[in-house]
Amino acid sequence: MHSQRDNIDRALKTLAPYLHGKEKALRLALICFFCRGHLLIEDLPGLGKTTLAVAIAKILGLTFGRIQCTSDLLPSDITGLSIYDKNQGVFEFRPGPIFNHIVLVDEINRATPKTQSALLEAMGEKQVTIEGRTYDLPRPFFVIATQNPVEQFGTFPLPESQLDRFMMKISIGYPSREAEREILRGGSKRREIYSVSPIMTLEQVLETQDTIRNGVHLSESSNRMLDYLLDVIEATRTSGYLASGLSTRGALALVTTAKADAYFGGRDFVNPENVKAVAEYVIPHRVIFREEYESGGRKEIIRSILASVPVPA
Repeated sequence: MHSQRDNIDRALKTLAPYLHGKEKALRLALICFFCRGHLLIEDLPGLGKTTLAVAIAKILGLTFGRIQCTSDLLPSDITGLSIYDKNQGVFEFRPGPIFNHIVLVDEINRATPKTQSALLEAMGEKQVTIEGRTYDLPRPFFVIATQNPVEQFGTFPLPESQLDRFMMKISIGYPSREAEREILRGGSKRREIYSVSPIMTLEQVLETQDTIRNGVHLSESSNRMLDYLLDVIEATRTSGYLASGLSTRGALALVTTAKADAYFGGRDFVNPENVKAVAEYVIPHRVIFREEYESGGRKEIIRSILASVPVPA
């Protein structure tokens, strides 16, 4: 267990020089990955989303695919299609970019609802059905989707039911002045990332995912911790700020990511601090805010809801 955790520490340290000021985003992305979830990054263009996705693929020794969403993107552009081979006299399946371990879906809200649903089916089922045949996607399978929060022209916003497919929603944000100074001095490091050596094997990656799921407990006194989690969930459902609270799927995502946060911190049990550390990335996109609170301060509202829940002694 310690060697797996050491590998995660090494991954974070190795990638830090390439991801100026994005260490927190990297940590959250890895938490999401090791929880077998998918990640939505809402950010402006040019803030390093592609660099982050490539970095994770390289350091974990996994295959990487990229889908650039446009309004004319077809489901078959994502999943692949069968092409007739005249010489053999048979249809041959040509897999699309979704058949990679880590898939960056750029500007997901530019794809039409039909194309979005093909992608979300793959995310939910870990398989795709093409012309009546079902194909399993590789393990692990991790989608990092991005959307631009400002540009609304020509976009198809994801409905709440589809947003719920993403375990976490984060934004990278602008780098600090010091980090930007380094970027301006040395230029983009994306090209150098392609030569980073992996520090984990595929077996170790899958083993770490299993350890987080099965080897990290809610706490040494799990009943009190479970009550605390149920109180948090209940608080989202009764809050005056929210029109609807956390679903059971959302509650499971909160537990799983809190386990990963504990594991990254060197423990095999969860405490309330782990829940608070991940809540603002797991909850806001899964709940519906009342109209008057819709425009801003979502994370602050979620923090205030958590602050109102007594922590077990």
